[in-house]
Amino acid sequence: MIPFDPLSHPYASERQPVYAHNGMVATSQPLAAQAGLDMLKKGGNAIDAAIATAACLTVVEPTSNGIGGDAFAIIWTQGKLHGLNANGPAPQSISIEAVQQAGHDKIPTHGWIPVTVPGAPSAWQALSQKFGKLPLTEVLQPAIDYAEQGFPISPTLGYYWNLAYERFTKILTADQYQHWFATFAPQGRAPRIGEMWRSPDHAKTLRSIAETGAESFYRGEIADQIDTFSRQHGGFLRKEDLEAYYPEWVDPIGVQYKGYDVWEIPPSGQGLIALIALNVLKGYEFAGRDTVDTHHKQMEAMKLAFSDGLKYITQHDKMTMKLEDLLSDHYADERRALIGEQALQPEAGKPTTSGTVYLATADQEGNMVSYIQSNYMGFGSGIVIPGTGIGLQNRGHSFSLDPTHDNRLEPGKKTYHTIIPGFLTKNGQPIGPFGVMGGFMQPQGHVQVIMNMIDFHLHPQAALDAPRWQWVEGKTIEIEPNFPEHLAQSLIRKGHHIVRANSVGGFGRGQIILRDPETGVLIGGTEWRTDGTIAAW
Repeated sequence: MIPFDPLSHPYASERQPVYAHNGMVATSQPLAAQAGLDMLKKGGNAIDAAIATAACLTVVEPTSNGIGGDAFAIIWTQGKLHGLNANGPAPQSISIEAVQQAGHDKIPTHGWIPVTVPGAPSAWQALSQKFGKLPLTEVLQPAIDYAEQGFPISPTLGYYWNLAYERFTKILTADQYQHWFATFAPQGRAPRIGEMWRSPDHAKTLRSIAETGAESFYRGEIADQIDTFSRQHGGFLRKEDLEAYYPEWVDPIGVQYKGYDVWEIPPSGQGLIALIALNVLKGYEFAGRDTVDTHHKQMEAMKLAFSDGLKYITQHDKMTMKLEDLLSDHYADERRALIGEQALQPEAGKPTTSGTVYLATADQEGNMVSYIQSNYMGFGSGIVIPGTGIGLQNRGHSFSLDPTHDNRLEPGKKTYHTIIPGFLTKNGQPIGPFGVMGGFMQPQGHVQVIMNMIDFHLHPQAALDAPRWQWVEGKTIEIEPNFPEHLAQSLIRKGHHIVRANSVGGFGRGQIILRDPETGVLIGGTEWRTDGTIAAW
């Protein structure tokens, strides 16, 4: 276990971590967390709990994820780490030329063009088949029940749902978007906080996925419905794209950071960025968390890591730079040597916002899961397949139309992906899952919470509660409203362009579960920036 004093830190004054022994589920929605815990109490394991929670989140937090999104997972079971990449590729019929002929000089944010093959249903089936103990029909039942019978809207959910509705009424005016409004604004508005919302079509789709092991989604009736609607509105996605898709089991990639091993999913996910930054930062000793030197070096390392990530990350086998080179100590030394007393001007793109859910689970047997699922940019593409409740993701928006760019659009290719689960081990033994969702904030959140625990000995709740910052572009750093003013002023004197945000909405939402290797006791932290909760027993 990471050594920390649970009572000695300024961010621990109001919120303490949760301790349990039999099992734990941490996520952004209480109802989803409880659904996962129910699976543990029924004799399921952490994998069953993760699937149940993830499926529930497509119902009780549709502002951030859905059946039509992607998923990634890192699982500790049977004495080792396993990685699952369940993000789908671009359709085979799409191309740079086809998008340009449609009148676009970049991939649009909404509509059919940015839609890629959804991977989330395949993740549930793959996890259940390989490691689950309970049948998928039982594991998905809580999600089906909430979709069928309804649930009350929680505060953060209601706030972002209304924001999306107000925005969509202005920009999604074409006929292809009417099913989004029929599904998510059936009364001509977003559902209000405390109001019940239900989606029978969503329930029907979840039941079909459960009963067929997701075959209906990729190779059956649902695939036909997706194909038909795509053809009607000039989309590129076809049933053949869905039929050809299967998730991929992968080996997580990692770096050693001050006695611990930090693990991420390999590209096309951006977990590589967090590892590059940590590889640079491990060469420093830090006097404390809330010092100008600490924040300055973190920010500089993150900018350098993003410069590499935004240039090189794409589908793994299409990268022009080898992972082992980007993660070598020699390269870390070279990048660290660039960090001086003043802020650097990196060459990189401008990060964008996202819509994602993260969850962590653990059981009494020692299984642990780090799982993340997303539609991207909130509700994704704005496309909902009629009669299904399926909102499709817009991950293709990340592709470049520059034919010389590593992440250029190609048929059947997977794009640069923002969502990343993390995992921590030491001496070959699991410490636990962690994650911070939120677009390009994610690797930045990973670095900050890992350093909060390892370098500054904050317990999981304090590590999540601590004020965050995020690099935006150039020398611009956005800080949370509660970020100390004296540190902000000192960073300005170092050449950083500091912008104080009006809210905590763009700084990610994290979950952490750690296990004491000697006692098996679990300790969890959850996110105060959303409706975060921990269900435990």
